[in-house]
Amino acid sequence: MRVIVAPDSYKGSLSAVEVAKAIKKGILQIFQDAEIIEVPIADGGEGTVEALVVATGGRIVRETVKGPLGDPVESFWGILGDNRIAVIEMAAASGLPLVPPEKRDPRNTSSYGTGELIKSALDNGFRKLIMGIGGSATNDGGAGMAQALGIRFLDSQKRELAPGGGDLSRLAEIDVNLLDPRLKESEIVVACDVDNPLYGPRGASAVYGPQKGATPKIVTELDNALRNFAEIAGRATGRYVADIPGAGAAGGMGAGLMLFTPAILRTGVEIVFEAVGLASLIRNADVVITGEGMTDYQTAFGKAPVGVGKLAKQFNKVAICISGSLGHGADDILEQGINAVVSIVPCPMTLDECMRSAEELVEKAAVRVARLLKAGTSLGAKKAN
Repeated sequence: MRVIVAPDSYKGSLSAVEVAKAIKKGILQIFQDAEIIEVPIADGGEGTVEALVVATGGRIVRETVKGPLGDPVESFWGILGDNRIAVIEMAAASGLPLVPPEKRDPRNTSSYGTGELIKSALDNGFRKLIMGIGGSATNDGGAGMAQALGIRFLDSQKRELAPGGGDLSRLAEIDVNLLDPRLKESEIVVACDVDNPLYGPRGASAVYGPQKGATPKIVTELDNALRNFAEIAGRATGRYVADIPGAGAAGGMGAGLMLFTPAILRTGVEIVFEAVGLASLIRNADVVITGEGMTDYQTAFGKAPVGVGKLAKQFNKVAICISGSLGHGADDILEQGINAVVSIVPCPMTLDECMRSAEELVEKAAVRVARLLKAGTSLGAKKAN
């Protein structure tokens, strides 16, 4: 039996790589002779670099960059196994976990470090980049990223703006003359799984600002600042991107990338699946097992397990989702190629208990799934006879 194990991470407890290893370990307890291929996946957020590097046999490049508050942080980017494509995740340089809860204020956080990662990839000779922009701490429209690549943001007195989204309300002029010329010969594909515009009721500030520390008053300030930014950036670049779906992703990083680089926004799971060759692997499999930390109604909107399920359905393969927990609407994914969804929680326990024992619980859940698969296989054999 050939099994493809393609889970997303369990955010906060296990990486996609660790989940895949635990599932494999559980399956082998029941099917000792099974061929199990681990393909950790991601949707563009935290874990994207690791998933793609591991799946393609690539490598990690360590880098010290400016964090969201300007302090040095240890970050990284990846090189895929073909040695032609660099992969960057915004969360590694400008992610929310890099800002202590008591200091979270998206008026002050900058995406500068993400720009430094892009520059590092360019310095190393890469002209094709995959970027994941989930999990940001910022609301600066990608201005910090652009500054790291040579763009100057000036007020009415031609003074450089301070880092962060709040100061964009004072933006009067954008100087694009020193933008890194290597970007013109580059291809940047951005993993973006939301369709929010840059500003307005569904914009970056209103929808994602509160989780980054913005009060209702700050949300209004940031939204107005992004409106100003979009208008002036449009005049400077000739690109008016505020209403393009995904412009509001990652505090407006979607807009910033479209404004100042040759970026194209695509669905995160499509980019990852294409990079790891998941379709061809599933085509030749007997069973596919995926998973994520929490499966609920949101999963059906296009998260990684549903992407796996749709591929499995396309090739008429059995697909099972092993999840950290099941929420309202979890069964919605059963209409999109997933044949069964299983929780790792065997008995009442707190979230902390579950997260601390996640690896063991995933392994034991995989054992239960494998036993059911074996029982189904035996039943099928009896009917055939």
